[in-house]
Amino acid sequence: MPSSAALRQQIETDFEHRYPSVLTPAARTIHEVVATGIAEIDELLDGGLPVGATSEITGPASSGRTSIALAFLAQRTQDGNACAWIDANDALDPESAAANGISLKHLLWVRCRNVPVEKSSPRLRNSTFAKNQPWTRLDQAIRAADQLLQAGGFAAIVLDLADEAVEHCKRIPLTTWFRYRQAADRTRCSLIVLGKAPYAQSSAAVVLECLPERVDAASENVIRGFRYNARRGRIRFSPLTNITRKPPASTWTTQAAWNPEQRA
Repeated sequence: MPSSAALRQQIETDFEHRYPSVLTPAARTIHEVVATGIAEIDELLDGGLPVGATSEITGPASSGRTSIALAFLAQRTQDGNACAWIDANDALDPESAAANGISLKHLLWVRCRNVPVEKSSPRLRNSTFAKNQPWTRLDQAIRAADQLLQAGGFAAIVLDLADEAVEHCKRIPLTTWFRYRQAADRTRCSLIVLGKAPYAQSSAAVVLECLPERVDAASENVIRGFRYNARRGRIRFSPLTNITRKPPASTWTTQAAWNPEQRA
């Protein structure tokens, strides 16, 4: 009975004309990185989020995922770069975005809303998801991300699926994520996907998992501080800068004053 080494050599030889090194893991891609503006996260990610690649920031509500995306877009828009926020659930607060340092004149806000079935496209009317309004919003977000990535000109695009059900987002085909990855690489765009769970699988260069740790409340209606915990779930690239590898988790604190009565 041939050994495992002999079997591997035979498979490599048989497939080398179609799939070079079929059983050998691909070398890590080298990507330029841009800082998020949160020192603890930048340390965790060896400098920041990659350019020309897909990054996923996952976690439950109030876990800090949106704060990281806002901080990153603030860095990009303050440098005069055009960015986009694809809002699958129409949940972005422009005032909060501006308060986090985002230059709104450099931000394209794509707001996805429910469309009545009778006014939707023929493809949607005839689909099995025609009566499922969350999928309608998700379909809009997917199409918008595809068009903006293919068009180019954006330094960063946030695909906000944070409020969408996991079962709906899991229906996004892997071919869609692969197409996003190819377009992001070609246009040098940082695609950031916010969600409750990772969806892009092998097409994501970075997966950052966030969890809420503590909330400091000054009163019943006023929240002054948030403490989050982040863990690097996966990283498939090497940064251009030679930085020593950091620990696999980090904790950071943001200070904010938020009064829901004033927002009503």
